[in-house]
Amino acid sequence: MTCRWKLLILALSFFLIMVLSVSADCPQGFNKKNNKKETDCTDINECEEDVQRCGENTICMNTNGSYNCQCKGGFRSPTRKVNFTDGRCIDIQECLEIKDICGPNAKCENAIPYYSCTCDDGFISTTGNKTFRHDQNATCEDINECQKGNACGQNALCHNTQGSYYCVCNAGFGLKSGRLNFSGNLEQCEDINECQKGNPCGQNASCNNTQGSYYCICNAGFTNYGKKTSRCTELNCDVFKAINGLEEKFPIVKQLNKRCQELTGDKSQNHSDQTNQTEEDLLKRLQSEIDRLLSSEFLKDRRRVSTFLDLVEKILRLIGAVTEMPGRNTTSTHTELEMLVDHGSVIPKRNTTLSTKHAKLDIQMEMAAGEPAYYPGFTTVSLMSYSNLENSTDGFFNGMKPQKNQSFKINSKVATVTVSNRNTSHLKTPVNLTLYHLEEQANQTFHICVFWDSSLNGGSWSDRGCSVAESSLEYTSCSCNHLGTFAILTAHNEIEEKFEFHLIIWVFLSLSLICLFISILTFSMIRSIKSPRTTIHLNLCISLFIANLVVLAGISHIENQDGCTVVTGILHFSYLATFLWMCLDSVQLFRMIMLVLNTNFKTLHMMAAAYGVPAVIVAISALANSKGHGTERYCWVTQGFIWNYFGPACVIIIVNIFFFFITVWKLAQKFSSVNPDLDDLHKIEAFTISALAQLFVLGNTWIFGSFQFQENHTAMAYLTIFGSLEGVMLFTVYCLFSRQVREEYKHALTRICAPRKKSDRKAHVSKKAQDTRECQL
Repeated sequence: MTCRWKLLILALSFFLIMVLSVSADCPQGFNKKNNKKETDCTDINECEEDVQRCGENTICMNTNGSYNCQCKGGFRSPTRKVNFTDGRCIDIQECLEIKDICGPNAKCENAIPYYSCTCDDGFISTTGNKTFRHDQNATCEDINECQKGNACGQNALCHNTQGSYYCVCNAGFGLKSGRLNFSGNLEQCEDINECQKGNPCGQNASCNNTQGSYYCICNAGFTNYGKKTSRCTELNCDVFKAINGLEEKFPIVKQLNKRCQELTGDKSQNHSDQTNQTEEDLLKRLQSEIDRLLSSEFLKDRRRVSTFLDLVEKILRLIGAVTEMPGRNTTSTHTELEMLVDHGSVIPKRNTTLSTKHAKLDIQMEMAAGEPAYYPGFTTVSLMSYSNLENSTDGFFNGMKPQKNQSFKINSKVATVTVSNRNTSHLKTPVNLTLYHLEEQANQTFHICVFWDSSLNGGSWSDRGCSVAESSLEYTSCSCNHLGTFAILTAHNEIEEKFEFHLIIWVFLSLSLICLFISILTFSMIRSIKSPRTTIHLNLCISLFIANLVVLAGISHIENQDGCTVVTGILHFSYLATFLWMCLDSVQLFRMIMLVLNTNFKTLHMMAAAYGVPAVIVAISALANSKGHGTERYCWVTQGFIWNYFGPACVIIIVNIFFFFITVWKLAQKFSSVNPDLDDLHKIEAFTISALAQLFVLGNTWIFGSFQFQENHTAMAYLTIFGSLEGVMLFTVYCLFSRQVREEYKHALTRICAPRKKSDRKAHVSKKAQDTRECQL
């Protein structure tokens, strides 16, 4: 070894010894500061040393006494540690590891150190950049190609889609390839010559092609109702010629005949005086003239009704054909019309509903349009209801086949259904028409769907081709395989009223009137029996006498409406007064037993209650419904207001029953007492039995008998027979069963048949006075 190497080794050894001696007192990662005390140590910043401690794609982070290595963005440690001192960093595959990192309508491409997102074709980023990352708040949105220039060219309509678009040729244009749509510039829409494809105008017209369309020139006598691309159909204007004098009552027919001639191209007619009215004006004038006809007596003849309804259908069909979509909805004084119009070369195949206040129609538009071979290019449906046509047509029932003792009456408004299809005599698919009832009918009636058949004796209602689909108290739904004018009939099953039945009623009522008259004389003329209860019985017999007399004389005279109203009012008042006097009788009996035997009502108070309350009820009924008096067969309260009679009557009967039960109960208690006053109790017992008999006679028979005026039940008819004997029963109970009255009758007969001596008469009077004191209450 040379001297030079020995000196070098010695120098290195000395340096090493010096270093170790300087840092020997500091921990690892620290060293002593220069010119400081030996105990001061400072951190060594390993990251600033020349030695690369962390490797590629890392960041060195110095710490107190040491250091850490962290991966740069887009990289991570294989061990997934954030801080480390040994190892390396590898690239993160974001496109594989994070699902949908770029969002919808975009694709992800991995890069070092990060990744990039690119929008799919037809989309663009919201920031406008071609590439982006999710942390840049960018998404891909659709590009609306239809807003950028003329993407589809001429004669086509552009439709944008998500990420793309497509083009559809305008009507009258098409593609040579026959495809329905296209995109790009490979194909362009060209005009279609419709006149060479089939015969869109029909055999009764010539077709002329135009750019994107065509038009039809109809032959003489044919029309497409002003719609140039519609098929030409025959239009017979003869139907608008005046028939049966309607030219004077229905002037619109003349105007519509001129309009029809114009539509058919008939140049032989002079149209110089024609006013250019719109379809809406024609509808208003039509309804105005219908109102005038319905307000007159002109339509009382069935042939005029047939002509009128036939013309209305043809007029609605003509006006509907020249009316623009979607139609019209108009109302007048006596009519209500809803019209639906649909235009198009394709027949509509939807269901539709039309409704007015009194009717509702459910119909298929395909049926209303008719057969495809005769489809004129439009479809119309009309529903017209009349407010009072039922009055003119009620009674024309020759087309019906009633059963025995069955009668018919119209119970709905009349409605006309018209469609553009002219062949509606036998439909493959029935139409459903709902008509609302005018009156709610009783259970013994049922409803029938009918239409006006002009071929039956000049015009009549018929149920041919119609059936009831659903029926309730408020409405009836009909299913018919043809169209026309419809209504609902109510069929009444009447009982067979024999002559013997009427004869029995007349005889019994006459007998009751005689007995009631004798009872009135008895209670008013025999002073010895007069008391508050006989006053009640007197007025009870008077009220029932008036009621029976009016029943016998005028209850069946319904031909005079005013007279029938008076009869109904008298009967209503008399029967209610009868029930109230019966109620006062039961209350008086109750007071006699519960209070004092001689406790009585004042006559004036009883008169005010028994006659005042019925007068108020009858007056209210008359003011509420002036036409509510008179049924189909009798002068009596109509069904809608019948409870103005039944209500008070039922309340009175319930009150009577309540007081009678209490009276009988108290009477039984008095009989079971230790020292009952047998004379008074026997008198009250007799009063109670007579009052109960009165309740049965007046309470039951007349409630049931009054139903005879409303419903035709045989059982009710025979209960009416028993009710007609009420006067006889009251005479028997109050007069013949009374010993005192019998004595008076006997005395009167004795005086008439064999006058006695004066002494005998004095003895009789003395005995009568004694008996009177014993029987007087």
